[in-house]
Amino acid sequence: MTRRLLLVFATVLTVSIAFASYRFVGLGLRTAFPDMAVHIDTVRLAFLAHVVAAPIALAAATFQLMPRLRSRRPALHRWTGRVYGVAIVIAAIGALVMAPVSNGGPLASLGFGLLAILWLGTTAIGISRARKRDIDAHRRWMTRSFALTFAAVTLRLELVVLTIAGLTYVEAIEILAWASWVPNLLVAEWLLRRPRRLRVRAATA
Repeated sequence: MTRRLLLVFATVLTVSIAFASYRFVGLGLRTAFPDMAVHIDTVRLAFLAHVVAAPIALAAATFQLMPRLRSRRPALHRWTGRVYGVAIVIAAIGALVMAPVSNGGPLASLGFGLLAILWLGTTAIGISRARKRDIDAHRRWMTRSFALTFAAVTLRLELVVLTIAGLTYVEAIEILAWASWVPNLLVAEWLLRRPRRLRVRAATA
């Protein structure tokens, strides 16, 4: 029951943020993203690629996590996975181009750049494992991929906390360039390794 509630909570967050990201359609880029003026001015195409594709990846990831969808609609699962993969390629390349002009300076650029590289890498490995029918490895790598995709959610939640704490956007983004995804990846690794530890303990006992 707890796992189901967590999945529902994650789904609500991801879908809400995915839809909210498209506010620029009605408001315009500068109004929707007032703190991203440097990206809009210097790397506009990369910025557009990221803000258009990243929400698609976020929404698609939600459906990939549904066990019933995977088991009852495998074809839909595969096609949603393809959409997820293509969206990540577009969004991550956009993020790599944007990283050098990050508002938080060199430290933030490094954090966001590394996030983009790992995002691409984990997704690519996960898809390649699926193509080779190594489903266990596929699920493990896609778990890591989703943890990095979920950085879009954790970044916004943490930004609210840091803003309330009195930090400016630039000060916060230097922290969020790492805090938005490193804890996610650590939690994913813990979840992936936990069953293995339990099996080892059971065998030892």
